[in-house]
Amino acid sequence: MEASRSKPISDDLLEILACPLCKTAVRLEGDRLVCDTCGRRYRIEDGIPIMLIDEAELPEGGSKA
Repeated sequence: MEASRSKPISDDLLEILACPLCKTAVRLEGDRLVCDTCGRRYRIEDGIPIMLIDEAELPEGGSKA
């Protein structure tokens, strides 16, 4: 089993990341970063968070603000 698969980014990086739209904290859910305020989900590719608003997955029933 690969240890890197269980944690796609480091705790240090997660601590400083924020949603680019809301400027609030994000939390790690699987292989996505989720904004605590708007619910947008940002993917992580090869350990790099893709924090682009236009590429974020919207929450259920959400709309782009």
